[in-house]
Amino acid sequence: MAMLEISHLSKSFGQNKVIDDLNLSISQHKIYGFIGQNGAGKTTTMKMILGLLPIDHGDIYVNGKKVVYGQNETNQYIGYLPDVPEFYGYMTPMEYLKLCGDISGMKGSDIQEKSVELLRLVGLENVNKRIHGFSRGMKQRLGIAQALLHNPELLICDEPTSALDPVGRKEILDILQSVKGKTTVLFSTHILSDVERICDEIALLHEGKIKIQGTLEEVKSLQKSNGFEIDFLRSHDADAMEKEYAGSQRLNATRLYYPSQGEEEMLKAMNMISQHHYRIQKIEMRESTLENLFMEVIGK
Repeated sequence: MAMLEISHLSKSFGQNKVIDDLNLSISQHKIYGFIGQNGAGKTTTMKMILGLLPIDHGDIYVNGKKVVYGQNETNQYIGYLPDVPEFYGYMTPMEYLKLCGDISGMKGSDIQEKSVELLRLVGLENVNKRIHGFSRGMKQRLGIAQALLHNPELLICDEPTSALDPVGRKEILDILQSVKGKTTVLFSTHILSDVERICDEIALLHEGKIKIQGTLEEVKSLQKSNGFEIDFLRSHDADAMEKEYAGSQRLNATRLYYPSQGEEEMLKAMNMISQHHYRIQKIEMRESTLENLFMEVIGK
């Protein structure tokens, strides 16, 4: 059974159709990257999963139960980290988690034990200062601890790394990766390197529709050839090759790039290099990247 199932989901605000017949299925214990440009509809979709926005058309199921707007039955399975989490700044991390545990009806002993475990997980176990003095990264880490407090089966994170520096981003990604064995993770982002680092599967949302979805390997295999590069030892060999074999882009004095060319074209180039005794340092295909595929899909 899928942990999250979205079927023919649509949502409009006035005349603006934000989500258009969206279908998505996420299995248990996966990290799923929900990617797209800002304004693509990622946050709107997450709010409908949480029952915070009414659905115009379609169905959402969490752990086999249907999501109903305004009701919170399915939210017992969900932990949620918004893009900008808010806290009571006068509290310490332990005090805040105790409050959250009390509100959710957890036993006092369970709250204490789980809070200690989670603060250790997110690197805040020895932090006793008030939350108002926290950095953005510390608040994100505390937000993940709060979202995991009741042992959710689905953790939803909305742009968890977007405003963080490289160190803070790495810390958040490491935490998300560490909880995969216990919970399913859905996180939205437009930072594609984060997706490539930790995600098992992805869905690319554009203009309200899922354009591509699957494992990273499946998605990258859809990309057209990304071309090849030749790095010459001598600039005059690069000059000669540029004239002999049309279609290149000059990267610098000794490097040529042939975009959208496959292995067959690269073999032709290698034969030409051999015939003319051009001296090269290397010739290689450019690796397919999620960024290049993303740009193809959105037409940039």
